[in-house]
Amino acid sequence: MSKLSLIVLGLSLFVVQISHAKSPDWLIPFKTFYAEELGTTADCKSPKPFVYKICSSALKNDGNAAYVYHHNQPTDTTVVLFHGLSDSPFFFESIAPAIHQLGYTVIVPLLPGHGKLDADDDMEDGDLAKRWTSHVDEVMAFAHTLSPNVYIGGFSTGGALSAQHVLTHPDQQKGLILFSGALALDESVEGMAGIWGIKSLAKLLDWSYQTQGPNPYKYPEVSRHSAFMLTDIIFDVRDKLADGNVLNLPIFSVHSEADATTPIRGVKDFIKQNAGQSETFFIDASYQVCHADLVVSESQLNDMQYDASKVDESESCKVPKANPKHAEMIAALIHFLNNNK
Repeated sequence: MSKLSLIVLGLSLFVVQISHAKSPDWLIPFKTFYAEELGTTADCKSPKPFVYKICSSALKNDGNAAYVYHHNQPTDTTVVLFHGLSDSPFFFESIAPAIHQLGYTVIVPLLPGHGKLDADDDMEDGDLAKRWTSHVDEVMAFAHTLSPNVYIGGFSTGGALSAQHVLTHPDQQKGLILFSGALALDESVEGMAGIWGIKSLAKLLDWSYQTQGPNPYKYPEVSRHSAFMLTDIIFDVRDKLADGNVLNLPIFSVHSEADATTPIRGVKDFIKQNAGQSETFFIDASYQVCHADLVVSESQLNDMQYDASKVDESESCKVPKANPKHAEMIAALIHFLNNNK
């Protein structure tokens, strides 16, 4: 290679690095969502090309931060994915890049009260469910400024919030994506949700909520109070369907038949009421894929550096495992997205 060619190559690489280092101005509004919620934002320790991430000293670590996978310009399609209860955006780190490779923008927000060093006040907030819903609304409004086609979806509680949103805002979304969608809980939990004063009792039982545990990207336990916030979302979804709200859009649902946390009957009942086309990827119970493990890949499992010494490994589903059907799950998701262009 000539000296001139080497110089041109070096300049090209420099330009590419500069373009990667500076995030597009049209993504800046995404940062404002978290300035008030977290009190402060900061540069991330290890920035990645084509990823706009909102880090903060209020978070447990940068892996808990909200992020956007972008292409340096708005795209025709944006996919928004909301994480689950006690989780963080980290749990979409194997799914978001796969969607991004299709040429889509992928937004992975941070739900209020999550990813923090101190979340005690949040988990006792009686308006926490309303804060979640409000954040979903503002993120989706932002997504619609970026693309004419917008998918909404999420894992567990994020899926329930997404289902609630499509029923509240019909005909606005391109489709709905559910990973272990929390559209039903154990019958005993749902039954307790109707007991007078149960949320106040839950706050007392939660006491001083702890955020640090064996998994750096997840709270060690689900707050009892926040779990009853989730039941409010689930019951609202059912009420909306019972009141005649129309569900008519492409739906992709992934669920483990062995899921004891969010029984599969919830998504099956929900899909039955969809007038649009639904595609499912249900993992046979013989694989014993636990609720929280559905979205976990081998690489994510390694990144967790989970400290199993801090838990009783004999308890089913306590120690995370990679979903053995993860690659097939991603392939099915890509097939769904390609079929609904």
